[in-house]
Amino acid sequence: MSAPGASAAPGGTCFRADLLAGGVAFVTGGSSGINLAIARRFLELGAKVAIVARDPARLERARADLDALRPGAVLAYSADVRDLAAVQAAADAGAAAFGPYSIVVAGAAGNFLGPAEQLSANAFAAVVDIDLKGTFHAFRACKPHLRRAARLIAISAPQASIPIAMQAHACAAKAGIEQLVRTLAVEWGGPDGCRVNSISPGLVAGTYGAEIFCKVAGAENLVGHQPVPRLLTLSEVADAAAMLAGPLGDYVTGHTFAIDGGLTLPTTGGAAIAAAAAKALAAAPRS
Repeated sequence: MSAPGASAAPGGTCFRADLLAGGVAFVTGGSSGINLAIARRFLELGAKVAIVARDPARLERARADLDALRPGAVLAYSADVRDLAAVQAAADAGAAAFGPYSIVVAGAAGNFLGPAEQLSANAFAAVVDIDLKGTFHAFRACKPHLRRAARLIAISAPQASIPIAMQAHACAAKAGIEQLVRTLAVEWGGPDGCRVNSISPGLVAGTYGAEIFCKVAGAENLVGHQPVPRLLTLSEVADAAAMLAGPLGDYVTGHTFAIDGGLTLPTTGGAAIAAAAAKALAAAPRS
């Protein structure tokens, strides 16, 4: 971190501008939201970045935005994270362009509110395939291209530890991600091995994940019960990823870094989220 009087990187970060200099990052879901913010932070801190997303138009807009920040330091590759072969092609292309990866962020995700009794097999599988299988695909595809002590970062969510009505699909997928992280930390560890962790953000302002709950109950009602009663910012999530990707993350593995303002503490914000989902469940038509 910056010492008093030290220069800070752009974007309001607390880290030095050269924290990730010489690094190469691979970021899935990198065309929007949390993952775009992480990709931008990595660029600001000196890394080159390959971003992957399914929508070519949105991906190109993100690439152009990031390239304006550091021309020539960004590669964009369209791929569906549910398809291991497609993710492998993206990982191969990024490594060919920039060299081996020092950081991999598996952040592609999907979610919606849906009563379990009305979820089709395809609807349930869609979230599990994008979130859980997509995380495994990103890590698996990048494995042959990793530097020593590479940092693998999955994006989890409070649903991994809080049972929430209308979120059976997301709860299952995110819980699976956190167990996958712990398993890979053991299997791929060692002195020169990977450091594998996840970040579990609370409700992040300006993201779809927060919007689906805020529409039901309102942001103030959701975060007012938390010890830190406000929404999380994209910049804070990006800095959490930078911490795990930098020197401070070298002795951290198999860990879920919850940055949620205390949302997941018993009887605090999580109860409000669950209540909001229950309200939506009560209003949902029954089959």
